[in-house]
Amino acid sequence: MNVLLSKFTTKYDTAPFSQIKNDDYAPAIQEGITLAKAEIDAIVNNSEAPTFENTIVAMDYTGDILDRASSIFFNLNSAETNDEMQKIAQEVSPLLSEFGNDITLNPELFARVKTVYDSRESLPLTPEQVTLLDKKYKSFSRNGANLAEDKKNKLREIDKELSKLSLQFGENILAETNAFQMHLTDEKELAGLPEGTIEAARSLAKAQEKEGWIFTLDHPSYVPFMTYADNRELRKKLAIAFGARGFQKNEFDNQEIVLKIAKLRFERAQLLGYETHAHFVLEERMAESPEKVFSFSHNLLAKAKPAALKEFADLQAFAKEADGIETLEKWDGGYYSEKLKQKLFDFDDEKLKPYFQLEKVLNGAFTIAKKLYGLTFTEVFDIDKYHPEVMTYEVTDEKDDLVAIFYADFFPRKGKRNGAWMTSFKSQYIKDGVNERPHVSNVCNFTPPTESKPSLLTFNEVTTLFHEFGHGLHGMLANTTYPSLSGTSVYWDFVELPSQVMENWCYEPEALALFATHYQTGEVIPMEYVNKIKESASFQEGIATMRQLSFGLLDMGWHGQDPTAIIDVKAFETEQFAATQLYPEVVENAMSTAFSHIFQGGYSSGYYSYKWAEVLDADAFEYFQEYGIFNKEVATKFKENVLSKGGTEHPMILYKRFRGQEPKPDALLKRAGLL
Repeated sequence: MNVLLSKFTTKYDTAPFSQIKNDDYAPAIQEGITLAKAEIDAIVNNSEAPTFENTIVAMDYTGDILDRASSIFFNLNSAETNDEMQKIAQEVSPLLSEFGNDITLNPELFARVKTVYDSRESLPLTPEQVTLLDKKYKSFSRNGANLAEDKKNKLREIDKELSKLSLQFGENILAETNAFQMHLTDEKELAGLPEGTIEAARSLAKAQEKEGWIFTLDHPSYVPFMTYADNRELRKKLAIAFGARGFQKNEFDNQEIVLKIAKLRFERAQLLGYETHAHFVLEERMAESPEKVFSFSHNLLAKAKPAALKEFADLQAFAKEADGIETLEKWDGGYYSEKLKQKLFDFDDEKLKPYFQLEKVLNGAFTIAKKLYGLTFTEVFDIDKYHPEVMTYEVTDEKDDLVAIFYADFFPRKGKRNGAWMTSFKSQYIKDGVNERPHVSNVCNFTPPTESKPSLLTFNEVTTLFHEFGHGLHGMLANTTYPSLSGTSVYWDFVELPSQVMENWCYEPEALALFATHYQTGEVIPMEYVNKIKESASFQEGIATMRQLSFGLLDMGWHGQDPTAIIDVKAFETEQFAATQLYPEVVENAMSTAFSHIFQGGYSSGYYSYKWAEVLDADAFEYFQEYGIFNKEVATKFKENVLSKGGTEHPMILYKRFRGQEPKPDALLKRAGLL
């Protein structure tokens, strides 16, 4: 009996991970597709005239078995994968893209949707229903429903190919990340490294029954090494290995894949009548057009570049004075920035770590969520999990009603991809009068505990935890009728607002006092440290802004023009980075071949949205600051107009309802010290 094919009998309908075998996934997804097709056929063959209820709403509730099985599978393929799962992903991804096309290219189904859409002016619809109708119609028109048959077939081929390529891209990066280790046996080579980093490297060597210390390309190992290791040659070795992922002309090389993806996306956009892939994507974004993204990016660049050039010259001068470094290379940036920060602010990230024990930081995020939104997080042990390290929580509101189930998975493992993300195992929606509550997960790669210490986070990891938790709240507090509009199903340049706004609390003394206590003494973080966190927050902000903008411009380079003439990934990149380049070129490295956000995740033509959302989040947080960062009234406005609303209305309408006005970039420029 395949557990994925029937309604779960578990507490709160949670995923029964321990009962699922790898062999269950492919049959469940195939059967889920068959069941969903039957539901679609029933809508198409309905003898009654098409209505909003029997066509649009009916469609939104189809495929629940398929949705559950595929979301469990793909979430675990990111957090707990193995060779077998990757094979299954290669097998089922084209089937899913084919099924998606079977729906959007079904002429009878589209005819019913179009009938309802054409009569929309005369229908008594709520704003949420208007959005659902618009979204459903566009899911057809934007995916080829109006095309001739031969072009529809072409579209199917392209989509199949794209789903395979982006999977392959991600697998290659994981393989390259796992393949590299730097094994050190000479203690002298560890000079400068924090004790916790050395201990973690020793534990890793021990686990492999080796002497000495092992460093990897996983962020908790890579970032401290690049920041603190005195040995320049070793920093170079590690940096080049990191930057060479997918760019080594071996079996995991991603150059061809990048070129193919960019060209197929362009071909697809053209087929649908759009100038480029970016034109296609941005039609459904707050930014609306590539022109707007370019002008937004170049305006910010104009403000940031003078600051970045000055900061870089200061950094160069400092490295020269300190160690006689004539040319500052990429592998020097993190190291000398940290040294300069220590000198300017008498501030060292390592001094902070004892105050940021993971468990306490997490509880701090929970306390803030309680103060703002009345939520209580209770750890439970009777809900199944996919790995022993995962923690599970029941989330309840002030009335003690269930709001969500929350999974937290925080440490690197062999089967887990790098980075940090939020996802959900079950979406929120209302059906037959029942408000189905979501199951939301945060997955990160933080510094693990060692034999002598608990998990102590860097300040950067603290902000990452709050960031992902912000996405988590967006999913948990969802309160919409239709599944496709729920939680984080919003315009992509709006999705980062809930996450980025949450980060602001990490800088506020009032918030820090709730969780930043020394793991041994229980002492609250000293005020001078808090002031230093605030003072140094805008340190090298010009460089950081320029770096973010360079990634956004590279993304637009790939997707905002015709890429068919591009033959050399590296040469193209160099051209795109010309306006933002600070460090000398590293010939062995490329960015695109490991740029998972745009070639594997959903950020193609959307990387600018981090900066875009920063404008929103700085403006939104300024509102909190005016009335107090725990002001219930402002928090409730944010919850009711942003967090719970998902994609039910245009984001700008929702934002203005919360803020009373459109966002202004001034708050961001002020925060960044660029104004």
